[in-house]
Amino acid sequence: MIPTLLPTYNRAPLAFVKGQGSWLETAEGVRYLDLAAGIAVNVLGHANPDLVAVLREQAGRLWHVSNLYRIPEQERLADLLCAATFADTVFFTNSGTEAAELAIKMVRRYWSQAGTPERSEILTFEGAFHGRSTGAIAAAGSEKLVKGYGALMPGFRSLPWGDMAALRAAIGAQTAAVMVETVQGEGGIRPMPDADLKELRAWCDASGALLVLDEVQCGMGRTGRLFAHEWAGISPDIMMVAKGIGGGFPLGALLATETAASAMVVGSHGSTYGGNPLACAVGARVLEIVSDKAFLAEVNRKAALLRQKLEGLVAAHPQVFEAVRGQGLMLGLKCRPEPVDVVRAGHDALVLTVPAADHVIRLLPALTISDAEIDEAVVRLDRAAATLETQQP
Repeated sequence: MIPTLLPTYNRAPLAFVKGQGSWLETAEGVRYLDLAAGIAVNVLGHANPDLVAVLREQAGRLWHVSNLYRIPEQERLADLLCAATFADTVFFTNSGTEAAELAIKMVRRYWSQAGTPERSEILTFEGAFHGRSTGAIAAAGSEKLVKGYGALMPGFRSLPWGDMAALRAAIGAQTAAVMVETVQGEGGIRPMPDADLKELRAWCDASGALLVLDEVQCGMGRTGRLFAHEWAGISPDIMMVAKGIGGGFPLGALLATETAASAMVVGSHGSTYGGNPLACAVGARVLEIVSDKAFLAEVNRKAALLRQKLEGLVAAHPQVFEAVRGQGLMLGLKCRPEPVDVVRAGHDALVLTVPAADHVIRLLPALTISDAEIDEAVVRLDRAAATLETQQP
């Protein structure tokens, strides 16, 4: 008999009833150190007092009115995002998937409005993850995501990750855009090198193609800059944002330049819930905190500390770990055993991580994690690795 919850998740046998900062607690009072943060969502930790206060205040005033009317909280967050980024305009969604869908629509409508609707091909990269909608899985193109779903949205071409020669060969008269995660998350914590991002921007400029960056997982301070592409000194034309932007409250956004968004007029897109007062009030407070230079400097300091300790962990357990990869507090451990086995060993050691492709586990802690918690995280990961070593033949 099918369960009341559709069985599309392989859930861990864990349930939490309380969270505080970097810690989650079960009904039995067992505390786990959380290096998953809801898959890079809880950037300010669990039950952050600033966010709780904003949420309570806004909840006592107004929750939802729809986009039939002006929403002051939405306008304020849009102003903050445009002031802090390349963007001239913002559309609010409830998720990264919805932001990806709008990015695809915006790209194709842009070229249709320009009189060249046949220019509709979007180049993507192997290992990509842009969401679970039919458009997003078509963009990613992996068998794991698309198998069994029949005919998918056409007009995507997936290129080998990091193969700039393949990109140069692929860009042509039909290329509408290049869409890429600045740092791949599900694909195994794979940052696109700064030099490649610069070259990508240059090729898009030369061909007229739009550059679409997916910073759903790597944005909002996770790499030590507000957005990861800032390290390369380039700007996209369109960018998808979600996860950390709401600090745990469902919120996403599509940021764009005036030129890229020029074909999106009244009636061309919409959302009932997107950008509601609750979400945007919380999102504005998250952005105020995370965009602060002193806060980002602390993220970079803590990231260096965590990476140093993880390098020591790899050296101590070569049978379990091969290498550390990633940027900021978006780090991965390349594993020799199956990543899910490492994650489960972590559960036994009361530390939470996230599996990914390419034999990697992801470490995506709250950006507010303390030095003491970093020390404790490595102690617990060391314990998990030692357990795995005893199980190997």
